[in-house]
Amino acid sequence: MWRCAGTRSTMARMSSTPTIHLIGAPTDVGASVRGAGMGPDALRVADLPATLARHGFGVVDAGNLAGPATPWTAPSNGLRHLNEVVAWNRAVYSAVDGALNAGHVPLLMGGDHCLAVGSISAVARHARARGQQLRVIWLDAHSDVNTEATSPSGNLHGMPVACLLGHGPAALRGWSGEPAALDAQAIRFIGIRSVDVQEKQAIRDLDLRVYDMRHIDENGMRVTMTEALADIDANTHLHVSFDLDCLDPADAPGVGTGVRGGPTYREMQLCMEMIADTGRLASLDVVELNPALDVRNSTAEVAVELIESLFGKSTLAR
Repeated sequence: MWRCAGTRSTMARMSSTPTIHLIGAPTDVGASVRGAGMGPDALRVADLPATLARHGFGVVDAGNLAGPATPWTAPSNGLRHLNEVVAWNRAVYSAVDGALNAGHVPLLMGGDHCLAVGSISAVARHARARGQQLRVIWLDAHSDVNTEATSPSGNLHGMPVACLLGHGPAALRGWSGEPAALDAQAIRFIGIRSVDVQEKQAIRDLDLRVYDMRHIDENGMRVTMTEALADIDANTHLHVSFDLDCLDPADAPGVGTGVRGGPTYREMQLCMEMIADTGRLASLDVVELNPALDVRNSTAEVAVELIESLFGKSTLAR
């Protein structure tokens, strides 16, 4: 276990300086291509622990979780690698729950986005036990609301939101102590631009708040984030689930399912800065980094820069 504490920085603008608890989940068990399992170490190579420490945060790097290998078998009953996905998410749930109970800010380093089931289920239980409102900001090119009945591929990294809303495979529901970890009105999607046909109907039926790329193009990131963060208050636990394919592939080539036409680097910096301005960030997923598809670890370096902004880095003191 690696520990580091840096000098207090004016860039750490949260109400108090927390300890950030890094949790590596090196798996591509829910993904469509190999490589996301190398994501945690790529973030370390990009100097994430020391970078956070330089901004005044205590940092605990708990190392990487262990779990089953990805078998790369065909889907069964519309689901690919379900047992392995459950095992990895159980490990994530336990690690995130432990970090929250220690009073730390868990930062899950994926790994693919199926891991958000375990992460956000633990966060939801924690927030409910403390009487807090939970808000999830889902930064992604995809909406991830497929189920085994609608997914074209059976890959579970396309289903975590459905599971968290109480749909999808039974083995991945109810972990928060309630049938659904999230209410549909607790989540805001930012940067969406690739949605399967049946997902579009699910988004409508569930009345989900989606700020897709057309909304960002027409209104700008400032208006988008002002709307997405509008009702956050002092009793809000704010969780960010950051899929790196939210960014345009020109800025983040190292992802498995990149989609052209995403937010630019600067637009995403503003998004992160506005989240930091709330002072309510309490947990974070960073997922879908695929070093096998990256260029000299550039996407990991971009991710670290954006995480800095999310935790309060700014050009000027504000």
